Amino acid sequence: MSAATLEVEEREDRVVVTLNRPEARNAINAAMIGELHDVCALLESTPRMLLLTGAGGAFAGGADIAELRERGREEALRGINSRLFDRIAKLPLPTVAAVDGYALGGGAELAYACDLRIASHTAVFGNPEPGLGILAGAGACWRLGALVGGSVAKQVLLAGRSLDAADALRFGLVADVVEPADLPARAHAMLDRMGRSSPAALRLTKLVLDAPGAHPLADDLAQAVLFETEDKRDRMTRFLERRRS
Repeated sequence: MSAATLEVEEREDRVVVTLNRPEARNAINAAMIGELHDVCALLESTPRMLLLTGAGGAFAGGADIAELRERGREEALRGINSRLFDRIAKLPLPTVAAVDGYALGGGAELAYACDLRIASHTAVFGNPEPGLGILAGAGACWRLGALVGGSVAKQVLLAGRSLDAADALRFGLVADVVEPADLPARAHAMLDRMGRSSPAALRLTKLVLDAPGAHPLADDLAQAVLFETEDKRDRMTRFLERRRS
């Protein structure tokens, strides 16, 4: 697909998307939002894993403030950023954010919307929106608490605390911290590991994990679907054959 603010690489089992506005620390503007919606449409029609990263030593320095300043009540009610991030969160297969440098404001919320995050030593997560007279209204107020706990979320969202890479790892926001040069390889290794699993099993596990009010019935229904797949039979047969050999 063609995009002005993104670099998009399609592979057999994943799509790699690089936010590409380095002159603006990859700030999320209206054009980028539209192009990320196009990526979501691609992954909804042909489910694959998603790797999100940023160009130029930053993930995303926030929303485009010049555009944000001109938004009013009607734009807020449309949920311009929040609808996109919710769509990313609901993509069928796992999503990974590889965060190098700043992930602030809307950039942090984009990372929070992914299933997994991996960071470089230079990563910084923060939500300074109240200093601009607004709140972090694209998911941080409820996603961050689920990721790091209510106390830490309030330190970030109310007290203006930024989480560096060490903090993010300690609080469970990221799965690993690596050198910036190693970030792409480590992120792809994570995707490779997931890619060896059954896509149907990954998809249904994500649905059950994200379902509100988890219930044993959801497990039973998802398992009932997977128990009938040829993929399940083939994988278990190979496992038993390896154990016998």
